[in-house]
Amino acid sequence: MTDRAGGGAVLAQAVRAAVDALAAVPRELDLVRALDDSELLDLTRLAADEVRLAQLHVSLLAGEIARRSAPELGHSGLAQRTGHRTPDELVRVTTGTRVADARAAVRVGSAAGADTPSALGTAVLDGRVSVAIADAITTGLGVADEVVSASTLEGAAEKLIARVDGLDADRVAREARAVRDEIDAEGIQGREEARRDRRSLRIGRRADGMGFAHWVLDPEAFAVVSEVYDRITSPRRGGPSFIADDESGRAQAVLDDARTTEQLASDVFTELLRQGAAADHSQLLGDGPIGVRMLVAAHTLAQRGGAGWLEGHSEAVSVATVERQACAAGTVTITVDDDGQPLNLGRERRLFSRAQRVALAARDAGCRWPGCERPPSWCEAHHIEHWQRDGGRTDVADGLLLCRHHHLLVHNNDWQITRAGPHYLLWPPGVTPGSPAEMGAGVPSDAIDMPTSSRALLDALTA
Repeated sequence: MTDRAGGGAVLAQAVRAAVDALAAVPRELDLVRALDDSELLDLTRLAADEVRLAQLHVSLLAGEIARRSAPELGHSGLAQRTGHRTPDELVRVTTGTRVADARAAVRVGSAAGADTPSALGTAVLDGRVSVAIADAITTGLGVADEVVSASTLEGAAEKLIARVDGLDADRVAREARAVRDEIDAEGIQGREEARRDRRSLRIGRRADGMGFAHWVLDPEAFAVVSEVYDRITSPRRGGPSFIADDESGRAQAVLDDARTTEQLASDVFTELLRQGAAADHSQLLGDGPIGVRMLVAAHTLAQRGGAGWLEGHSEAVSVATVERQACAAGTVTITVDDDGQPLNLGRERRLFSRAQRVALAARDAGCRWPGCERPPSWCEAHHIEHWQRDGGRTDVADGLLLCRHHHLLVHNNDWQITRAGPHYLLWPPGVTPGSPAEMGAGVPSDAIDMPTSSRALLDALTA
């Protein structure tokens, strides 16, 4: 007991010293504003390391709080003895954090302090994985069941540790959910139904007389609603020059409207509800019925096993959902080569056709700029070899989806994009792009890889 008590004193002294050291860091704004760009980014990363280590310490302590509050201890457990229902609640009150943060700290701390250490728990203790990333992996992979064992999940978590290096917690959670879908394809429909069961709509009145709506949508419903929202707001984002000729008049009217984008969306959704089935959608949303595209590999559809995806969304849906949508809306086949490249049009026309944009959306799944998550509906088709300057071809292989911001960035700030087979590389301003042959040795150090996030394409290429 003496050794443990002495160890506790050492730990307490170290934590207090860390707090004192942080308190001594200057906080004068003049010092921050004197940093050059490189120093600013370097110190931001260093400050993130401070946060990561502090969260690790909180999580380890939260795990011990949970151990001393185990359900079998009943009222003698630490949480209940101090007047709290759960260890999560005790951690939240003690740290002054959000419920979600407290729960994450308890989950990760409990795993890291388990009697049998896991690869993920060890990575947390070593400081290689943050608490947020570890929790994203754990929650994304889900719990063991009769199909997927705990050891399988632990192995998947170990592989994800290296695979998600450099990603934020939200993206890591999506990667983890995708891995769960890969190792448990039969469970996709059940997880899809569980998400659908969480849908809800709640309205209320605020003190100032305004009303509010809180709407939680399952992925399929959200795809429909976001399609409507994009149809309403897209002229504001792209301008009439990026709208089909027969839509240019309506697009200009939207641009000339004095309402904000949010006000416009609110008014149109209200009018859609008011008019219901009798709504004149050509006036509200432009011509064409509302619908969403679903992407699925041909072999998956033929085998009736595996996953499909809603265009622009990362969550997998079951083949049953794909078949239901196909029954209502029909199917379009996109044939790709071994590199995942669809149809081409050469130099016969400058702008990408509707069919090509469908193919680009299926291949790219949204803006290809690293880290950008804009869906296909927010993107424009970019010629990686400029049409006018380089004599570029309007081929899908030489086109890339970029959101308007990144499209303008490429053209106005001298970024360049090159292709070698299925790979696309982003070259910063001032860097001369390497030859396609260099791709054989991997991504050059002065280039940035632009991988697709289309899980449907990746599924098709693994057939």
